Amino acid sequence: MMYRTLSNAKTITNLIHQGQSRQAIVLFHQVLKNRFKITEFLLSAIVRACGRVAAIKEGKQFHCMAIKHGFNRDMILMTSLLDMYSKCNNITEARLVFDEMPQRDVIATNSMISGLCWSHLTLEAIELFSNMSRRDAGSWNSLISGLGHNSEGRTGLVFFEKMRLEGAEVDVMTMVSVLSICSDLAALSNGKQCHGLVIKYGFELGYLPVGNAIIDMYAKCGCMEDACLCFKNMPLKNVISWTALITGYGKQGRGLEALEAFDTMEVEGVAPNKITFLGALYACSHAGLVQEGWRVFNTMVHKYSIAPMMEHYTCMVDLLVRSKCFSEAYKFIERMPVKPDTRLLTAFLSSCCSHKNLELARSVGKKLLESAPEEAGAYMLLSNFYGLVGDLQGVAKVRRLMLDRGIRKEKACTWIEINKTVHSFQSGDRSHPLSKEIYNYLQHLFKKLKANGYVPDTSMVMQNVDEQTKEEIVLGHSEKLAIGLGLISTPPGTRIVIVKNLRVCVDCHVVTGLISKIEGREIVARDSNRFHHFKDGLCSCENHW
Repeated sequence: MMYRTLSNAKTITNLIHQGQSRQAIVLFHQVLKNRFKITEFLLSAIVRACGRVAAIKEGKQFHCMAIKHGFNRDMILMTSLLDMYSKCNNITEARLVFDEMPQRDVIATNSMISGLCWSHLTLEAIELFSNMSRRDAGSWNSLISGLGHNSEGRTGLVFFEKMRLEGAEVDVMTMVSVLSICSDLAALSNGKQCHGLVIKYGFELGYLPVGNAIIDMYAKCGCMEDACLCFKNMPLKNVISWTALITGYGKQGRGLEALEAFDTMEVEGVAPNKITFLGALYACSHAGLVQEGWRVFNTMVHKYSIAPMMEHYTCMVDLLVRSKCFSEAYKFIERMPVKPDTRLLTAFLSSCCSHKNLELARSVGKKLLESAPEEAGAYMLLSNFYGLVGDLQGVAKVRRLMLDRGIRKEKACTWIEINKTVHSFQSGDRSHPLSKEIYNYLQHLFKKLKANGYVPDTSMVMQNVDEQTKEEIVLGHSEKLAIGLGLISTPPGTRIVIVKNLRVCVDCHVVTGLISKIEGREIVARDSNRFHHFKDGLCSCENHW
């Protein structure tokens, strides 16, 4: 009987270690019927398994079991319970477990901090972190990575500075988290500093996650040459390394280089995964490589037997319609084994708008509003299209729908890093300390642009105001404000890099190109879709994004 008990316990723990959490839970239930002896260690393991597969119902049952057997004073088990509740998005129960623990060690507190961050309760996480009796690297990592996941990367960078000032030990996970934040913010100066620290601490050689994070950081900051150099110097490379490189090329619109890297990866015996194929297809889409896109898609399906995700289908549709293969794209959608989602239809509609295919845009736009009546981006895209083709009735209809359904568009936000400080702007923002100087500079610049033939595109302004006010609204777009700060805060000739949470609008795209020519600046804009490299009045996207 004892041998069978030990054997079952070992089988359950082995299943958990092998990532077969659901099977472990099923087996645990089965052996319970045979008066299986429960230990704190095994119950802790099975509770963590529940967290991995979000099995909240079973997790609560095992919590009751822990209390029944008097295990609720075991710190390891209680830490597993709060971790389980956090992963199951029940932060209230997790906090109750934490508060009821007779004593709390640093591991339990770190787990609680992570749970609070994942539940978007970052202020509570910071308070708990600030009140800890001692902190280890895990404490700092839990908070910094949690802030990054909550789009509070700037605060995460502040805590990273505090971490270093306090002399806390920096480990591999710290650097991966901070580099990830730098990637999201396109904070190149901070990212370069982190790269220097990686070299200083000796993490560069032999630590694949750090090397991969560095490649991703440089790629997302628009520095593909640096990303390529880091990739080349890596002693070891895995599928994530190659994927970061391929995706980086794709985001920069450098499709041929992305495909060359993809082919080299296969030659070197590294099997691509779903994300690799997504990056390769995206690269084909933004470079208009239709035949190559089909080759990549068919390789994924037939050679590697990978079932396409919706994102793969979206890339293929985007590729076809960008290349004006509207009929082929429509047939492709009809043959899909799954129903197209909002992103796919939005990609289709966006290209219909770009190529001014009025009939198809109306048809796809109607389907999009029916399938995603709460998606603000769909309304904005359709409204902008109607404005572009001069269909004022269409604009008015979409606006009424938005008002009737209580739909509000996501606020545009753009940020720029200057001297290791990240500045963010919203449209019409006047909260920046240099706001007066920024607007004065832009107004003077706009006079120069108009003298050179620029006419503001106010078609996307939804407010019912006069044309002069519309021009003022367009002038205050977040990306223009960020560029304005860059122009007045950096020496002539300095490259300007901005990041926007939404797609760059047509007017800002035109203006940024003109500024790059008149001011003699290279301007790199990363929007939600891709990179735009402006130089001498031209953009790398060739005015199609």
